[in-house]
Amino acid sequence: MTLIKSISGIRGTIGGVVGDNLTPVDAVKFASAYGTFLKNSCKRDKLTVVVGRDARVSGPMIHNLITNTLIGLGIDIIDLGLSTTPTVEIAVPLEKADGGIILTASHNPKQWNALKLLNSKGEFLSAAEGELILKIAEDESFVFSEVDDLGTIYENEAYMDIHVDEVLNLPLVDAEIVAKRKFKVVVDAVNSSGGIIIPKLLEQMGVEVVKLYCEPNGHFPHNPEPLKEHLGDICKLVVEEKADFGIVVDPDVDRLAFISNDGEMFGEEYTLVACADYVLSKTPGNTVSNMSSSRALRDITNKHNGSYQASAVGEVNVVELMKATNAIIGGEGNGGIIYPELHYGRDSLVGVALFLTYLANQDKTVAELRASYPQYYMSKNKIELTPQIDVDAILVAMTEKYKSEDINTIDGVKIDFAENWVHLRKSNTEPIIRIYTEAKTQNEADALALRIIAEIKGIVGI
Repeated sequence: MTLIKSISGIRGTIGGVVGDNLTPVDAVKFASAYGTFLKNSCKRDKLTVVVGRDARVSGPMIHNLITNTLIGLGIDIIDLGLSTTPTVEIAVPLEKADGGIILTASHNPKQWNALKLLNSKGEFLSAAEGELILKIAEDESFVFSEVDDLGTIYENEAYMDIHVDEVLNLPLVDAEIVAKRKFKVVVDAVNSSGGIIIPKLLEQMGVEVVKLYCEPNGHFPHNPEPLKEHLGDICKLVVEEKADFGIVVDPDVDRLAFISNDGEMFGEEYTLVACADYVLSKTPGNTVSNMSSSRALRDITNKHNGSYQASAVGEVNVVELMKATNAIIGGEGNGGIIYPELHYGRDSLVGVALFLTYLANQDKTVAELRASYPQYYMSKNKIELTPQIDVDAILVAMTEKYKSEDINTIDGVKIDFAENWVHLRKSNTEPIIRIYTEAKTQNEADALALRIIAEIKGIVGI
């Protein structure tokens, strides 16, 4: 069991020993640190924080601990209840709140939960702010409010509807033209909050919805990370239902993957590529993704005479570079779409609406659309870490081994070869080293990954 404290929040498995897992004590401690950070930063008598959660089983327990801790600090709570990460991100500025917390472990299995922390813009905290919160938690320098100064909780369950409306009001989203196409779509929401909000959006766009695992009970029927090996059921159902395509979201609805009409993966890397192709065709400009994302976005951006840049992995890094380059769309190759016209956060609803509008204007099936893009193939692997493994030493050794190649070390080590690349980095959210490779065939990508993994194991002697 594991507790991971990072600048992006606190994430861990439920139960076990305090300090080693996400126990009630740890949840209270880090909620106290976040609340104290806000009070020190804002220097106002009364603060407000928006809180929402995904549907995982531990959600109600963690939710009660977090909200009541903040109330104990004298902070008012706007409680969205069952929600999504992008919904909370939208709610924070609309409510003029001082911050937000999403209680979700995103793509991690059901034994995990986490606190994702937002600033007053509804965006993830900076690295410096995250470090400060960790320091406050370590020092336990909390001062709680006296009885007459306790915070108050306000429930507002309207925000999933508000989120849908905000997406439908975007200039590049056209529900009318989508409705005329009479699309039929299968949705796999892994029994979390996406099972409510994605069908709601689709139905308002005139799409016939076939629901698969859309009961928000937190019992994930398969590994919730939207990867090919976990999605056999929806791939089969898309074909059986003769659907136009399938939609897959993770538990907190910030990652989006499509299944083509032939039951094959559209490819989570190509979610952003397709949405960017549409947006750039209407509003030319720049794009950003992270270093572990496909070269295909670069190619599509060049096609539309824009400029592409890659950031370090992590949503906050992507957003920072998007702002610096005035990018009009960006995100991460894991299916995360960031469209600043609505907000600076990964948002599956935005991706679905843009994709549907684009498809409605195309005389192509989803499989034909996918075939029209530059063909790259990725292999995503990982090595489980133990306390004895020195990740930094591994990265130094690999950098030295490939020093004659094009190397970038702003986030782990990325080695760009002429026809392919490999990116090695320690995960911020799991005790693993991620090994991502990309090439022009799947066999080549897999072979490169196996070679690099063998080299790493040789270095550490495993």
